[in-house]
Amino acid sequence: MTEEAAKDAGTGFQGLEGYPKLTLLKTKHKEGVKLVRSMSSLKSPWILHFDVGGCNGCPIEILAALTPRYDLERFGVLNKGNPKVADILLVTGTCNAKCLPVLVQLYRQMPEPKVVAAIGSCCCEKGVFDRCYNVRGPLYKVLPVDVYIPGCPPRPGTIIEGVVKALTLWQKKLEGTL
Repeated sequence: MTEEAAKDAGTGFQGLEGYPKLTLLKTKHKEGVKLVRSMSSLKSPWILHFDVGGCNGCPIEILAALTPRYDLERFGVLNKGNPKVADILLVTGTCNAKCLPVLVQLYRQMPEPKVVAAIGSCCCEKGVFDRCYNVRGPLYKVLPVDVYIPGCPPRPGTIIEGVVKALTLWQKKLEGTL
C-alpha cells in the first residue's frame, strides 16, 4: 500500500519521516548491525540488576520503582536477566570476594555501549559493611561507574532519577557524542 493510498484509506500510515535513511545494503555487515541495533534500542533500553550482597534494602526499592505506583517502565526501561541484551547495569550491595568474579563476568558480557549505576551507600562507599573481612571496596574500584545513586536505601523516586540520568548517558554513548 502506498503512502497516499494509506492516507486516503485512513489507516494512519505515517511513513518513515524523522528516521535516518537506511543504507544497510551499501555498508559492511558489522556497521549495518550496529545501525539497526542503535535505532531499535533507542526507545527500549534494558536494565540488568545484580545484587552483590548486603541487606536487600536496595533491591526491594528497585522492585518498588518498577511497580505501577512509581512505574519506571514508563521511560521504556525493561528489567531483564540476560547480560547479553542489557544496556544498563544496576548494582546494589557491597563488593564482596565471592560475587566480584560474577559481577565482572556479567559486565564483560554486556554489549557496548553500557552504563553502570551504583545504587545505595554500600555500593557507593561500603556503607555499614566498611570493616567487614570480605568487603573488597566500593564499586568504582572494580568497574567504571557512570551514575551514583546514594541512600540507605535510596527511595524509589531517587532510583528513578538516577536511572533517567543513566538513560541519557547511554543515549549519548549510543549516538557517539560522549
